[in-house]
Amino acid sequence: MKLTLTQRLSLVFAVLLVICSGTSAWLQVRSNRMHELEVVQGLSRDLATHIARDTQLMDADGLKPDAVRNLFSQLMLVNPSVEVYLLDIDGRVIGNAAPAGHLLRDHVDLAPIRRFLSGAMLPILGDDPRSVDARKVFSAAPLRANGQQIGFLYVVLLGEAHDVYDAKDATGMALKIALWSIGLVALLCLMAGLIAFAWITRPLRQLTDRVGRFDINATPEPVQTPAPALDSSDEIAVLDQAFAQMENRLGEQWRAITHQDQERREMVANISHDLRTPLASLHGYLETLSLKDSSLSPEERRRYLGIALDQSRKVGGLAQSLLELVRLEHGFVQPVIEGFSLPDLVQDIFQKFELTAEARTITLTATLPRHVPTVLADLGLIERVLTNLLDNALRHTPENGEVEVILAPRADCVAVTVSDSGPGIDAPLREGLFLRAFTIGGARRDGGLGLRIVHRILQLHGRSIQLVERPGHGATFTFSLQARTSMR
Repeated sequence: MKLTLTQRLSLVFAVLLVICSGTSAWLQVRSNRMHELEVVQGLSRDLATHIARDTQLMDADGLKPDAVRNLFSQLMLVNPSVEVYLLDIDGRVIGNAAPAGHLLRDHVDLAPIRRFLSGAMLPILGDDPRSVDARKVFSAAPLRANGQQIGFLYVVLLGEAHDVYDAKDATGMALKIALWSIGLVALLCLMAGLIAFAWITRPLRQLTDRVGRFDINATPEPVQTPAPALDSSDEIAVLDQAFAQMENRLGEQWRAITHQDQERREMVANISHDLRTPLASLHGYLETLSLKDSSLSPEERRRYLGIALDQSRKVGGLAQSLLELVRLEHGFVQPVIEGFSLPDLVQDIFQKFELTAEARTITLTATLPRHVPTVLADLGLIERVLTNLLDNALRHTPENGEVEVILAPRADCVAVTVSDSGPGIDAPLREGLFLRAFTIGGARRDGGLGLRIVHRILQLHGRSIQLVERPGHGATFTFSLQARTSMR
């Protein structure tokens, strides 16, 4: 049978309570019994001494039968529970008033008697001559004749008569009251304990229900919950707060995974779209060359081949960008930090795009201050960043437009701004700009992968890129690189 935590705690508490109550009852009985024996023996401590002093029971010739009989008769009348025995110097019983067959020992251990006579702490139990192994409280005194000790007077204070009366439970009322009191207290403690356990484990049961109902697919938006105090004495409250934080964290991670999965789906769809267009064009022109090769003029054949090669380069460039993005996002590329001159890199990249800009009558402008500190970054990756940004700017800047690069030294970095005079990017398209492809004017802008690569490269450098507003210009991107002067 499976028990809940509350039931197990209650069962353990009940068992411990029964054990403690039983132990307490036994100790109570034991304590009462020892107290009774101590009182009886204390009150009768000098009884044997008075008897031995007032009655001549023995002389040098031995017992005096008449004195012994008179003593036993008087004691039986005064206190029937008292039994008197005469012992010789070795502890052997030489006189008694026991009925025939009731004397079961003919010798009494003298060690308790000596302890009693020396004034040891009461109660002291000695041998009961009318029992094989029983021990009872007693009073004892030495017997002397002619100045010499010839034996002991041994008085058992609670004899057979007391045992018979005690067996009838005539004196057990106080003990019964004590036992009933212990039982009632134990019952009340059990009820209080069960109520306390139910109250204490209530938060734990609520937390168990909450954990059982937890469904990551149905996790709501994270709720701001106060962090548990490190020195809190309520462990269940700390556990509840920890579970709430874990629930929020799992929900956030699940939403992030879901969002990333959606982004991957969109990226695959966008890449498929971007690949389908040049591949269809490439296939169409190659098919035209195959079917109409004999009827095409050399000029048409060269034009078709040029278009096919251009579409082939687009497919190759897209595949290369996709491969580069995968390598960046999966940690296959790690930046190698080195110092280099950013103005020299900008001028080298301008030379790369000079012919393209002239062909479209676009002006390339660079604002390079005289003293630009050396930056610390991966030269090849930063070259890729500037190449992608300039390539996007040139492709989306109309003829007779302008593309500008501005370097601005700061306290510990160099800010880089790349802007164009194109149509810019509408506000609804700016969300997730660096994580997916986007469109301008209804046409897909194929620089989506390029911007995502830029974003990832700068992330590897611990930097970020922003799209900022610059009056009179189109799309303006800015980022910063660490300057050598900031390193110590």
